[in-house]
Amino acid sequence: MDKTPGMNEHFLTDIEIKQFKCFTDFKASGFKRVNLLGGKNNIGKTALMEAMFINVHSINVNTMITAIGIIKFKREKANLIYQKNDVNKNLDATKRYSSVSNLNTREFYLYEEDAQKQYHFVINGVTKINARDLSIITKLIDNIRFIDSFGSSDKNFVKVYQKIQQLDKEEELNNYIREFDDSIATFKVIGDKPQCKSKGEYRDITEFGDGLKSYITLICALYACENGYLFIDEIDNGIYYEHFDRLWEIILTLSKQTNCQVFATTHSKEMLESFARVAKKLDEQDISYTLLVKNKKQELKTISLEYKDIIDSVINQGHEVR
Repeated sequence: MDKTPGMNEHFLTDIEIKQFKCFTDFKASGFKRVNLLGGKNNIGKTALMEAMFINVHSINVNTMITAIGIIKFKREKANLIYQKNDVNKNLDATKRYSSVSNLNTREFYLYEEDAQKQYHFVINGVTKINARDLSIITKLIDNIRFIDSFGSSDKNFVKVYQKIQQLDKEEELNNYIREFDDSIATFKVIGDKPQCKSKGEYRDITEFGDGLKSYITLICALYACENGYLFIDEIDNGIYYEHFDRLWEIILTLSKQTNCQVFATTHSKEMLESFARVAKKLDEQDISYTLLVKNKKQELKTISLEYKDIIDSVINQGHEVR
């Protein structure tokens, strides 16, 4: 049953993925406000976040198709432009998506029989659309965002920065940036290009390395996703380990301030240790760690830890969660 979002009421706490990519009859639960997903490479961490993203983003047929398209494009290449004439290709490639969470029941599947192709959507009832008749307006929900491992395009960067401007948080953002690199005086979007002022002149943000751009993107996205959701694939991508603790302090603090639920993936032991260390320092207990594993039958399962177990295992005993 769908809920009206309120303080924490919109948080996704559990999901059953009946069919999507590598998942069949898969369940995960115990999610909190800030959630870290771990596991070996290619085990399904990103696919799990994609399934959750589609579940919460699918308010209607348009937003569901948009979510499927976003996931398809992010898998292929950064900075691709989402074209309406690619909608059918995205749906044909996905074929089937089915999930049930504490918030929503969502399903899409491709139906082909007797030379007829239809797209079936389950969102507050069943909608059937003939493939040749599919015509939609793509609709991205502004406070639900997915940052992939390629990083954010300039276009998306500018969109999340607009929220900083609306909230008059430019100076706060600049203070965060100076903590990351004290040679930078200010950050601005000039025209449609993100730029940093250093040694008296503005330079394109790409000249400062991927780490800074990732850092600024995450901070802006936390504001942009107020009362929504932020999904971050490979959160440590481009971020030097010395900045891990400060990054988690910002995420844990701003996510509470903006009532934003955060999901992030990592395969870094150092990132998990930093997550636990900062949560303990801030006494922030609204966190979870979900480890994806395969059992002897090669079935995907999860090991879910809440605050107490994370601190006990990672900090107090120094164990690597396996």
